[in-house]
Amino acid sequence: MNEALPDVPEVRVVGLPQLTSGFDLVERLDLPMHLKVHGPLEPMGGEQLAQLSERINLKGRGGAGFPFHKKLRSVAEAAIRRGVRPVVVVNGSEDEPACRKDTVMINRAPHLILDGALLVAEALGARTLVVGVTRESTQRSMEAALSERGLTNRRNATIRARVQRNPVRMVTGAAASLVRSIDGGPAIPPGRKTSASQNGVGGAPTLLSNAETFAQLAIAARIGAERYGNTGLYDEPGTVMLTVSGAVARPMVIEAPTGVPLRYILQLAGAPPVPQGVLTGGYHGKWLDSATVNEAIVSRNSLDAVGGALGAGAILPISQSTCPLGESLRVAQWLAEESAGQCGPCYLGLPAAARGMEDILNGGGPAALEALKQVANAVKRRGACSHPDGSAMFLESTIKAFTDDLAAHVLGNGCGRPVEGVLPLFEGGQQPTGIPGGAQPEEEQGPSRQKIYVDWTLCRGHGLCADILPEVFQLGADGFPTVAQAGVPRYAEAKALRAVRRCPALALRLEEDTRGAAPRQNLPAVREGGGGGRRALGRGR
Repeated sequence: MNEALPDVPEVRVVGLPQLTSGFDLVERLDLPMHLKVHGPLEPMGGEQLAQLSERINLKGRGGAGFPFHKKLRSVAEAAIRRGVRPVVVVNGSEDEPACRKDTVMINRAPHLILDGALLVAEALGARTLVVGVTRESTQRSMEAALSERGLTNRRNATIRARVQRNPVRMVTGAAASLVRSIDGGPAIPPGRKTSASQNGVGGAPTLLSNAETFAQLAIAARIGAERYGNTGLYDEPGTVMLTVSGAVARPMVIEAPTGVPLRYILQLAGAPPVPQGVLTGGYHGKWLDSATVNEAIVSRNSLDAVGGALGAGAILPISQSTCPLGESLRVAQWLAEESAGQCGPCYLGLPAAARGMEDILNGGGPAALEALKQVANAVKRRGACSHPDGSAMFLESTIKAFTDDLAAHVLGNGCGRPVEGVLPLFEGGQQPTGIPGGAQPEEEQGPSRQKIYVDWTLCRGHGLCADILPEVFQLGADGFPTVAQAGVPRYAEAKALRAVRRCPALALRLEEDTRGAAPRQNLPAVREGGGGGRRALGRGR
């Protein structure tokens, strides 16, 4: 099974380095070495910076690919209209297990990122700069870089700069999550769609972009649009940072010019000569089948044209010896666990989608496939953030890319291949917990003795149980729960009690089997096999 990627894997370069200049000299470019390698950077006006971004067609490198010049102008206009100073935020929250390119840049070239961020801050008249990170190594490196420049968060500073450390979560990297955490809230989406450009940190217009984006801007500002355009494709000039892992001999981060054949990138990392498929764009990305891989080149437009995605630059091949649906199921289960737990399409839909994929692998037949398609389609465009959309795209791409394997599982007895677990998932070797948000506290681990029961003589199909306790209850086509009794995971016992108490028809009861163990005192429940020790919850309360 594939080990979790290190924070800073091997780094390679195709052609001449730009972002990775100096990596062959030192492990980390401190400020003096950074200036020796890249030279000084002159300030630029806001419109001049916007024109430069537009000429080089700079787009966000965090996955969404929004044009940087539009974001820059939007923030400037909002700040002028409202008469407030904007805020600049660097998003270095790289929390997808298959992505390391931003982590590499923050650890090894933090000043290149700060160059771009400070360039933007001065052009906009911003007096606040925040760098969002989620790893200890990136926090240390960026705090050291701020100190090397004499930047602090003191009130009398010309520009107040600080690092915001958040938990490692898939949803932490969303712009709205980072803004919310900077304002003192939890690092999860706020539950409604917001525009940081109009209403970001502290309510001020905020220019928030990915760490690599700021580094690319710093390179372009130094060498100019014309020279920058001499590298890569005409319509997508420059280089891109890629993280290549999966079924490869050497997981690595690669800086490559746009236009390089994808197969060459795979060869550098030691991928199979004929991979069964390649996941492009990471776990919110799309699969390319083996035939299409040879046609693809590394660029946003090219990958889109052949059904792939550049996304955040993660490239993951798998070999012919593994079951692609089984590999995708592991990812689907992880994506379900990474939900912020705030909206139904994500909290309920993604676990249902993972179960649908599992049903297909377990011989559920055409009905299971149709159910998966329906769930994936239902979660799109209905979430509080992009997590359900990206997860649905991944699942739909899996179905489309591996039609032969899908037919073997749906119409036959399966493909007969094992699941090798080549796609990196859990930080530090953690296994999935079933809890949105990560690992269980120690006291919540292990089997539960709680069981929840549905009294069909009372149940009226209100569906509240599925909203409160989706780990146990799902609603069937008739609107009623699909199970009559089920064990309750220990982490969900409090929610099970709440479901019992809130059932409008009083149709639920919770029981505890204390045979062979002392009864637990944290939940009032019915004790099985105890005669006078039986007490029902939710009945008559």
